[in-house]
Amino acid sequence: MMETLRFKTNLKCSGCVGKIAPGLDEMDTIEKWSVDIESPDKVLEIEASEDISDEVLESIKKAGYQISQL
Repeated sequence: MMETLRFKTNLKCSGCVGKIAPGLDEMDTIEKWSVDIESPDKVLEIEASEDISDEVLESIKKAGYQISQL
């Protein structure tokens, strides 16, 4: 069963999304992910085979962005 994880971020543009992409793309458990940079909360949505919230939080913070789970 897939888990849908949602996070509030401060990603502002596709360039920001590009900076977080390598960290997310290397996680085997992620099926797909997307960022809605049009939404006020800049929501990062991840579909993964298990709850990898901690790894996602760490990866985004390491890339230099703010993130919190919704």
